[in-house]
Amino acid sequence: MNDRLAALRDGMAKAGVDGFLVPRSDEHLGEYVPPAGERLRWISGFTGSAGTALVLADRAVLWTDGRYTTQARQQLDPAAWELRHLVDDPPAAWMARHASGLRIGHDPWLHPAPALAKLAEAGVTLVPLHPSPLDAAWTDRPAPPAAPLRAHGVEFAGEAAADKRARLAKELDADAALLADAHSVAWLLNLRGADLAHTPMALAFAILHADATVQLFLHAPERAAAVAAHLGNGVAVAGREALLPALRALAGRRVRVDLDATPAALVEALRDGGAEVVAGEDPVRLPRACKNPAEQQGARDAQRRDAVALARFLHWLAREAPGDGLSEVAAARRLLAFRREVPGFAGESFPAIAGAGGNGAIVHYRATAASDRRIRPDECFLIDSGGQYPEGTTDVTRTVWTGPGPAPAALRARYTAVLRGHVALATARFPEGVAGPHLDAIARRPLWEMGLDYDHGTGHGIGAFLSVHEGPVSISRAAKPVPLRAGMILSDEPGFYLPGHYGIRIENLLLVREAARQPDQARPFLEFETLTLAPYSRALLDPALLAPAERAWVDAYHARVRAEIGPLLDAPARAWLEAEAAPL
Repeated sequence: MNDRLAALRDGMAKAGVDGFLVPRSDEHLGEYVPPAGERLRWISGFTGSAGTALVLADRAVLWTDGRYTTQARQQLDPAAWELRHLVDDPPAAWMARHASGLRIGHDPWLHPAPALAKLAEAGVTLVPLHPSPLDAAWTDRPAPPAAPLRAHGVEFAGEAAADKRARLAKELDADAALLADAHSVAWLLNLRGADLAHTPMALAFAILHADATVQLFLHAPERAAAVAAHLGNGVAVAGREALLPALRALAGRRVRVDLDATPAALVEALRDGGAEVVAGEDPVRLPRACKNPAEQQGARDAQRRDAVALARFLHWLAREAPGDGLSEVAAARRLLAFRREVPGFAGESFPAIAGAGGNGAIVHYRATAASDRRIRPDECFLIDSGGQYPEGTTDVTRTVWTGPGPAPAALRARYTAVLRGHVALATARFPEGVAGPHLDAIARRPLWEMGLDYDHGTGHGIGAFLSVHEGPVSISRAAKPVPLRAGMILSDEPGFYLPGHYGIRIENLLLVREAARQPDQARPFLEFETLTLAPYSRALLDPALLAPAERAWVDAYHARVRAEIGPLLDAPARAWLEAEAAPL
């Protein structure tokens, strides 16, 4: 990696800048990027999905959040890189102390304007560079993806694309809206693809006009011929190179732009062309998050089918793990094999996190040939995984005890505290207007009472046959206070991690729905419907630490798992499930 840093620094010197910013995101500012967008990984070796780096002439710094700090320490060369916490010591604060007065280069296609403005407050001079010195140094950079496109049927989407375009166009407070988030483009047009490894969509930009027509821009536009009939006459397709001219052609028009979700280069192109930029949220983002009845039912169906694969895997694991002959990679592959037998399975929603012992304490650990270790008897094993189905996207985590001996009492107490927080959130009832940050503490309270905590959010949004991480809502102290609405699907995943020893995380998906009115209720309330169907670990759970209501909830949940999943299993797996999910 040091030769790559040297090549970048040489490019920085030629460009007349003292430093260069390297974000994790690509031109769509998303969490997940194709190989051609893995700039942060290329320069640093860090493979996490959240991070930012600053390369100066004599030092290099990488910021990431609590999910990835342990992983980053393992992947970064300490002789070349410094690690900072993205929340505790954010880039702007660090740059104010160490880079004030310097000229810092950045690629304006990879940063939103508000983030750049925040960094400018640190006293640095930001210099846009495109093409960037990093891309120039990356001589073997892969080509942009251009996978085939396919229509997402209305039986899954619940609404025809033409109807979506007409409905959202009527709600625009402008002549057009620029969509830089490829998830929004995929949802609006009922279009799916395979430009990303685990998110079934094409990486595309779009302009939605007030007359409901759309201009679609993507690499290799000829691939849209396969879906031309689906797109219809209201959608014009062009290559990515046509995007900037199209933006400049909007002179005198009012164009709605989500500044936080749009590269600064596109905003500048609009302004340079004479358009009036109207700041406003991506008009697709909230409708996409609030699943319609077809998407909600699809989520239930996908969870049920996925639960069969997970139950088969957990039964298999219960047989194999105590023997010390199983590795993390082998376990992840076996789970994938079970999912591949499920009708409609379209791929993993992310690479499975299969962490045994201390590896489970790495929140987003991924077992590789280099890190793979045996799953030993009498330790924790954490498996976080998900699948993509045309009906919906799944994400589920279970932590198990490998046996054959009993789990230590202290470990069972911590697992039960995590479960209590998980149940507390699942059973929460709250008034309309409550946002994710308001609910986060509910899931943490049992751990807080023990003086414990976890350094990640409690829940994230889930797409409908789209990304496993979807905005605009999340359950986290650091999240924007976006109110929850009926139809949203979020994860419920508190945890506890003891570095070097084990990790505990329990995750279900929850659907927000309207709650039944109470006699004296003055305003509408919301609640959650639990979608995921998988047993909790009987070996790790201590029923004596549960309150009566918590115990009743777990028993009712397990009864539902037995009733809905048991009949879909063969006799040995069904017998295992009956025992694992028996009343406490």
